[in-house]
Amino acid sequence: MKDVPAPANQPAKAAPEKKAPRPKPAPAKPAAPAPLMLSAGTRVPLTANDTISTRSAHAGDPFTATVSQDVKDATGRVVIPAGASVSGTITAADPAPNPNSTGKIELAVKTVSVRGKGYPIEASVVSMDTIMKGRGVTKADAAKVAGGAVAGAILGKIVGKNTKGAVIGGAAGAAAGAAAARASRDIDVVIPKGAAITVKLEKSLTV
Repeated sequence: MKDVPAPANQPAKAAPEKKAPRPKPAPAKPAAPAPLMLSAGTRVPLTANDTISTRSAHAGDPFTATVSQDVKDATGRVVIPAGASVSGTITAADPAPNPNSTGKIELAVKTVSVRGKGYPIEASVVSMDTIMKGRGVTKADAAKVAGGAVAGAILGKIVGKNTKGAVIGGAAGAAAGAAAARASRDIDVVIPKGAAITVKLEKSLTV
């Protein structure tokens, strides 16, 4: 056999260079959500947190109420959730001077608290549940009764010219005074605790 020379050592192949991984593109930032807004004319249902009565309330006194159900924008998103707090001021509290007249309670809404933050609100009260409650006989009424009794007693003396006449006249005068008291006693306007109050936005509200 012929000797075959060994093949010359071939240079080793260089290892392929590893390519650095391409950086992943940063995820796109989500678009900021559009602000929540209620347009003017939106109605907001409330319930009174406490009883408001013309017997004790005065113009300038504060009041609070609670939103009774979610108030949503045109797309169905909740702008004011149920349970949000509303505060305002009593602007008028006048009892009815007699059963044949009417008194009034007027409220002005000032702020609404949404998710822990307060926002000024311009709204008018379009409806509220009220009741009329008589005060009964007051000190002023009692004075009218006493005055009627005295006048009746004097009249009885003049007409009857005796004690019996004075007693009869006094009884008649007392009855007349009591009737006058009933006819002239104040009747209070009352918004009971939990009563429904509906307000309408006069300007749009953004939260």
